[in-house]
Amino acid sequence: MKLDFHTHGKLAKKLPFSTIYTDWLFCEAKNAGLNALCLTEHFNTLQFCELYGYLLGRSRREGDTLLLENGLRIFPGMETDIAEGGHILCLGSPEEILELNGWLSPHKEPGKFLPFAKLMELFREYEVLVGAGHPYRAGGHIPELPEEQLRELDFLDLNGKDVAENRQRTEELTYGLGKRLNKPVVGGSDTHQAVQYGCISTDFSADVTTIAELYEQMKAGAYRITVSPQASMKVRTACILKRALKEIHALGGDYVEVLVR
Repeated sequence: MKLDFHTHGKLAKKLPFSTIYTDWLFCEAKNAGLNALCLTEHFNTLQFCELYGYLLGRSRREGDTLLLENGLRIFPGMETDIAEGGHILCLGSPEEILELNGWLSPHKEPGKFLPFAKLMELFREYEVLVGAGHPYRAGGHIPELPEEQLRELDFLDLNGKDVAENRQRTEELTYGLGKRLNKPVVGGSDTHQAVQYGCISTDFSADVTTIAELYEQMKAGAYRITVSPQASMKVRTACILKRALKEIHALGGDYVEVLVR
């Protein structure tokens, strides 16, 4: 199972949800060779619930996952900001992710983000996996948290965007923290659009359909992380395209029409 642990279903969190754009994304994910992805959409993205409602309506449920018609398997998830600075990923069933997003409604604006400890109290009421997203990206402070708090994490994100910018630094720091905490390190592209798919992936020796099975494979180390030789080009191109599409929208144009026509 070729899995991307960190992806998004929208171009940007302040843009409206587009079914056409999301369908295009998941078609391109499959074309990029992925069998599955974790949809770690921003918890405060516009129309978070509409995105998941759409996917629930056009997929087949298998375990905790949503299986699309093209065979792409989606592990539902969410990316949440913390007060200290940084992003926390969680993976669970669709029902758990939607319920958690509802609980977090009062904490979706800067200045109202929950501190890590409070967020973990909430997450541990559910059977979700919790990971540190791009822990060493500028502006984040996750590695500075007390070690007893860091040990509550289930995994660390070796982030494709950060690997593309400085692979040696990102790998040394992320794997170093994983070794110190004895936590699995997995790879996710952090893409908001399709060019970035495949810059990094986590390749498992078995297919799984539940969060519990996924975690067992992670703890057993039954996977390898693959970094594309074109990772830097993929990320640079994706960033340029994202900026261009957002500018089209800002000028009143239909970026989806421009992209998929």
